Amino acid sequence: MAAEAAESPQQNSAHIPKRGARACTSCRKGKNRCEGEAPCRRCQASNIPCIFEKPEKKNAQVMSGASIERLARLEGQYLVMQSQMIGMQSSLDRILSAVQPQNGGPSMPPPHPGMYMEVHRDAAGMPIQHRNGFDPAGGPADRGRSFPPLPGFAPPPHKYANYGIVPSTAASSDDESEDTLPRASLNAPIEALQGLANAAAEAAAAPSTEPPRVKKRKRAEPIPRNAFPHVVEKGLVTDSEARELFNIFFAGCHLFIPLFDPSYDTYESLMERSPWTFDAILAVAGKIRSGNGPLSPTFYKCLEEAQGIARSSLFGPVVRKEAVQGMLLLAAWSTNGWLPSGHAMRMALDLGLHRALEKLAEDNGKYRTEEEERNLVVSARIWLCLYWFDHQMSLGTGRPIVLRDENTIRHCRVLLSHPMASPTDVRLISLVELIAHKTQIYDFLAPLNGQVNNNALALIRRANEALDDWWTGCDELHRRTMDQDSLLRKVLAGELHYAKLWLVCVALRGVAWDKMPFEQRELAFQAKDSASNCLAIFLNSQEYRAALRYAVHDSLVTAAFSGLFLLKMANLFPTELDLGAIMVQVEQLAQLLSEVAAERYALTLRIMLANLRRKVGIRSGINTPVPTIPPPQFAENMIVSPTFHHDPNMPPPFTMEELGFAWPNDRGIFNSSAIPVWLQEQSLADLGLPVNGSDGIFLQMAGKNGWTGDFAPMPEAW
Repeated sequence: MAAEAAESPQQNSAHIPKRGARACTSCRKGKNRCEGEAPCRRCQASNIPCIFEKPEKKNAQVMSGASIERLARLEGQYLVMQSQMIGMQSSLDRILSAVQPQNGGPSMPPPHPGMYMEVHRDAAGMPIQHRNGFDPAGGPADRGRSFPPLPGFAPPPHKYANYGIVPSTAASSDDESEDTLPRASLNAPIEALQGLANAAAEAAAAPSTEPPRVKKRKRAEPIPRNAFPHVVEKGLVTDSEARELFNIFFAGCHLFIPLFDPSYDTYESLMERSPWTFDAILAVAGKIRSGNGPLSPTFYKCLEEAQGIARSSLFGPVVRKEAVQGMLLLAAWSTNGWLPSGHAMRMALDLGLHRALEKLAEDNGKYRTEEEERNLVVSARIWLCLYWFDHQMSLGTGRPIVLRDENTIRHCRVLLSHPMASPTDVRLISLVELIAHKTQIYDFLAPLNGQVNNNALALIRRANEALDDWWTGCDELHRRTMDQDSLLRKVLAGELHYAKLWLVCVALRGVAWDKMPFEQRELAFQAKDSASNCLAIFLNSQEYRAALRYAVHDSLVTAAFSGLFLLKMANLFPTELDLGAIMVQVEQLAQLLSEVAAERYALTLRIMLANLRRKVGIRSGINTPVPTIPPPQFAENMIVSPTFHHDPNMPPPFTMEELGFAWPNDRGIFNSSAIPVWLQEQSLADLGLPVNGSDGIFLQMAGKNGWTGDFAPMPEAW
């Protein structure tokens, strides 16, 4: 009996389940002890499913706070280290490619100027020549073929790429705030709206007695470092020469593209913030320094670097507003700036620069730091300059205006009263307000296509009055800080006269002079007066003549088109105009344009002068001889042999003497078929602007790079 009693407690204890680390749903509801393993004995005995629920995460807020922030910091540091290692590897590759030929190794072709081009290597570690994706170990037929390298810079293969190769979803002080959708959500708007709706429904279904939590502003991700070095860092340009070019740019270029604040955009500041813009400034200054002489190697180096970085930005969002400045500079001093200015416009929209003026104007009591205020001012200035330039390019080349949102510029005068305003902001505001007037005029007159009725004549009168009011108000703004003979006030007056000339030329598009009624004839003579006044400002102002070397192509077109219009009027009304005075004005303008390396416009004027002399029987030759230099390089394809058989339906070719060049006629004559249609004899009766604007007025450049110089021909495959 004692033995049985001793065995009984042992048997009973064997049936008592041990306490586990967790309990199943059934045991937890009955508050019973559970073994913690599925299935437990109690569920087996009861023949019910043994279910273990996942434990709730505790301290979730704690884990998503400091720990995640620390993890993100470590990831950022890792990416920075990775980018530095890639940069060192690239530098070592360049050093090895330069050292190995000196050690008697096989001769290697010079590396492409792209800094981060992908390089494939063979087993010996030597780079393999790229062949546009073809296998270098091809057959014998392939080995004799060569393929040119793809142009441009490849983006660095890491997060901290230049100008946002990898998109960023963090909010920035310039673009996003706590009351706007994140940029990443804009890629999937339906999902973003559905998520907001679900969150609102859950919040409404579960009211809380706790006070509402204040949503903290998301911490902005730091802007990545610049992966592309500037030309000084790469050793392509010395620091002293770079400073010289930088000073040349800010001696006059910034007056024609009022994009910078000289007190903020200093040499050291721009060099650090934006190698792209820094290289573009040096390229523009290098072209200006060369004048009408041969371009220096420094210009080619700086332009190649700036355009290379620009090409790398085509397929990635941007993170720096200075990137828009760099692209706009490349567009402004190029003859084909339509495409790069369009890309700059979309970069600015992606950065949210179009909202800067509205944020700057609103007074909601929100405190902004000095850095945030500076960012808004710079962003507003960039947007206004880009808005003006893009619209001017559209109106000047006959292309449609892409962006038609006048609300983004309605607060433009806020910039003038801001403590961080630049001295050139007054010119920028004047340009923006003028382009707004011209856009409204164009929208009404362009569809008429020369059918000038009473309503159109009334609109032209009102438009002239509005232009006069614009000049009066803007000249008053200039007068506060400038005297009567200052350059910017002369430029403002020239823009008034050219706007009136442009107004009439849009209205008279397609109208023949012999069918012109009295009212339209009066308009033509009013436009002649505007063109003459515009040229007088160009030629009589010493400040303007000296500053013309810094001018962008838009300002050169203003002067050249005024001269061409006067020559057309002289062809149509030779007995009613002073031909001698007109020819003297145009001759002086052509000489001035030659001095500032604007031969595309100067040569067009000389051709029209030669045509007028032939028509009225005036002896060839000009009063202000051109220096003994050959014709411009871009016109070489327009010069043919004297024995060339020309089209009998075209006027006889022009000799070099007729065009004012000291060039032997036996070495070539100018082919009259290269003259634009708008300047040919059959179009002399048309005083209106051609449909394609300046592209149909001036001689076309042979090069496709947009810059005059010794460039390789660009392919036309796309």
